[in-house]
Amino acid sequence: MPGRRPRHAATGRGPAVILLGIDLGTQSLKVAAVDATSLRLRATAAVPYPTFHPGPAAAEQNPEDWLAALAPAIAAALNQAGAMPADVLALAVTGQLDGCVGVDRAGEPLGRAMIWMDRRATDALGGIDGEMVRRRAGVVADPGHMAAKIRHMKRHAPGHRLARFHQPVSFLVEQLTGRAVMDHALASTSMVYGLESRAWDDDLLRAFAIEAAALPALDDAAALAGHLTARGAALCGLAQGLPVAVGTGDDFANPIGAGAVTPGTVVVCIGTAEVVGAIADRPVLDDAAMVETHGFPGGRYFIENPGWLSGGAILWACDLLGFADGEGLDIAAALVPPGSEGVVVLPTLSGAMTPRWLPEARGAIYGLAPMHGRGHLARATLEGIAFAMADVVDRLDALGVPTGRIRLAGGGARSRLWAQIRATVANRPVDLVAEVECAALGAAVLAGVACGALPSIEAGARLVNRVVETVQPVAADVPAYRAARARARRLFDHLDPLFKARWP
Repeated sequence: MPGRRPRHAATGRGPAVILLGIDLGTQSLKVAAVDATSLRLRATAAVPYPTFHPGPAAAEQNPEDWLAALAPAIAAALNQAGAMPADVLALAVTGQLDGCVGVDRAGEPLGRAMIWMDRRATDALGGIDGEMVRRRAGVVADPGHMAAKIRHMKRHAPGHRLARFHQPVSFLVEQLTGRAVMDHALASTSMVYGLESRAWDDDLLRAFAIEAAALPALDDAAALAGHLTARGAALCGLAQGLPVAVGTGDDFANPIGAGAVTPGTVVVCIGTAEVVGAIADRPVLDDAAMVETHGFPGGRYFIENPGWLSGGAILWACDLLGFADGEGLDIAAALVPPGSEGVVVLPTLSGAMTPRWLPEARGAIYGLAPMHGRGHLARATLEGIAFAMADVVDRLDALGVPTGRIRLAGGGARSRLWAQIRATVANRPVDLVAEVECAALGAAVLAGVACGALPSIEAGARLVNRVVETVQPVAADVPAYRAARARARRLFDHLDPLFKARWP
């Protein structure tokens, strides 16, 4: 790290002391203000925005809501940190993957964005060679990915005005800097990025009828995307000329913010969705198509299942069962023994990602008897999501990806009960970190590298967070969870024909 911190580029006032990490999440835009020298978290703030569901498979957000959230979230974080806008050294953006924002030639959004939960693009996979997608791009041909959404959008939107397509992070970066750029990790989730070529793949682009010119340029996550333009400065309430990193998706920022950027740890991020993955030194292609291979900032690879509704399923369960929040659900669930006395919940509310990818799957509850109450349903929901996590961990092991232990991140990592369930289901230690909201922290590290305040991503990851507790599996409960997980698997297998028939 340089011995002397740079002065603020625009004002020349004193040394800048804050790195800003912006996380464009599913429920809100979060900002982390991080000390530029120690990487200690100084403050966080968030501004929520709505998700719209105009149809049963649709999930949309208004990009204007994202932009409107920037200034108040940044101002609140700086105020809590006791800092001024002139104290900010650089910023970076991370956020939700697999969205699609269509923009015109001026970069302005044309209507709402299709976010990751949107499953309307199933028909856009017609005629696509799924094996070619898996072999070249390292991902599963799935309607959630960006290329399918682009194809869908071109069919159903006014194509003569659609000039370019973004994921949410790259959209925000263009709005701030005027440059349309996306990092390699985020691009590797699109279905049209070549893992070996590290470029947009011509054959995949042709298959989806997408022109490379309609996509952002590619660069490294910690590279300098540009500087805040006058428009970007107005959107953020910061000074024009501030350095902005290229940024990356939250799947990749979370391991950075959790301090897990080398092989040997499974990172489980429990937000609205749950992402389970591990770092590898080489690409690993999964013939069973449970996990995908993505680029990772710094040159390694992230072997992951990109996620299912997890924290979102807990919110659903709270509403259904009458709990005020997840803490109330935990209290009721803790009174029920492991295995939920035969109750099984398949938490596949927005499609299944384990034990097989099945977009048509829906949630199910089985095994109810008069003796069961809402505590059983609460615990069975926690267990069902933990079983899905264990499916991915088992697959990573089978593929030879170094795993060892689990590190939890995201809002769901605050539940001590859930951490214990996960440790025992997977039968391995679970590490808890000091700051569970890791994505914005990871973005702050990228900002530090982009402006020269940090020498590397790994150096930042070593400082930005720490493990504060390790939860060990309860050996006596392992057999009960093994039996419950087997019941859940049998239920899924028996319901598979109904899922595929799209039975209402």
